[in-house]
Amino acid sequence: GSHDSFSYWVDEKSPVGPDQGTTIKRLARISLVKKIMKKWSVTQNLTFKEQLEGGIRYFDLRVSSKPGEIGQEIYFIHGLFGIKVRDGLKEINTFLEQHPKEVVFLDFNHFYAMDDSHHFFLINRIRSAFGSKLCSVHCVEYVTLQYMWEKKHQVLIFYHYPLYQQYSFLWPGNKMPAPWANTTNVHKLLQFLETTLEERSRYGTFHVSQAILTPRVKTIARHLIRGLKNTLVHRNLPMILNWVKAQKPGVMGVNIITSDFVELVDFAATVIALNDLLLEEDESAT
Repeated sequence: GSHDSFSYWVDEKSPVGPDQGTTIKRLARISLVKKIMKKWSVTQNLTFKEQLEGGIRYFDLRVSSKPGEIGQEIYFIHGLFGIKVRDGLKEINTFLEQHPKEVVFLDFNHFYAMDDSHHFFLINRIRSAFGSKLCSVHCVEYVTLQYMWEKKHQVLIFYHYPLYQQYSFLWPGNKMPAPWANTTNVHKLLQFLETTLEERSRYGTFHVSQAILTPRVKTIARHLIRGLKNTLVHRNLPMILNWVKAQKPGVMGVNIITSDFVELVDFAATVIALNDLLLEEDESAT
C-alpha cells in the first residue's frame, strides 16, 4: 500500500485545502509558503498507474470539495488540492480492465468540506467508474482471490462515513483499521508497529501497518526547504524496510503495509515476497 496515494501532484495555484488550520491559510497568501507546503504535502512520486504497475494494491485516499466552487466536484487533498477523484478512479479502472485478475483496495478515510450531497455525488462516481467490479460487503475471511475471480470483482471500497450503510458495495471503515504512530522517531515507529500487530483483531477485519514517519511543526520549521523526503524518508527507509523483511503474514501477522515514496526502495517487491512464507506453510502442512 501507499500512504496519501494521490499526492504525487498537488496544485500550488489552488487555495489551501480545508484540512489546514486558519494560520496556514493566512500564511499561504505568500506564494513561497505554498512551494514549501508542496515539499511536505507530496508523499509519493508515482501516479496511480505507475504505483499499480509497481505492485501497489492498497490506496490511502483523502478527499474534499473545493469551497466556493460551483457544483459538487470532489478532489484528492493533502494540504493542497490534487487531481479530481473521478480522473484517479478512471486511471485505476483502466489498469483493472487490462489486468482482470488484479484486485485493489480503495480506502476513503478522510473527508473535508463535504455534506451528504457531496457524498452521494462521490459514491455515484465510484459506482459508475467500477460497476460490476465492486465487491459487496462480505465476511472478510471469505474474500479470497478465488472468490473475487469467480465473481469477477476487482475493487473493495472502504468508506469512513455513515452513508456506507446505504450501499452494499461500501465496506465500513472499521473493517480497515490503520493505527497511526504519529512520530518522527523511527525506533518509536517500529515499536508501535509491533505493538499494534499484537493487538490486531484475530477475525473480521483487514489491518494496515502504517510504516510512515509524521513531521511535527518544529520538524518542518527546522527543515523548511528540504521537505519530507529529504528530512525523514530517505534516512529512515532502510530501517523500515528491514522491519518489513522480518515480518510474517497471516493471522496476527502483517496484512497491508503502507509507506511514503514507495519507489525509493524495493518496498512493494519486499511486501509481496512475504506471501511466499504462506505458500511454504501450506506446503509443509501438506
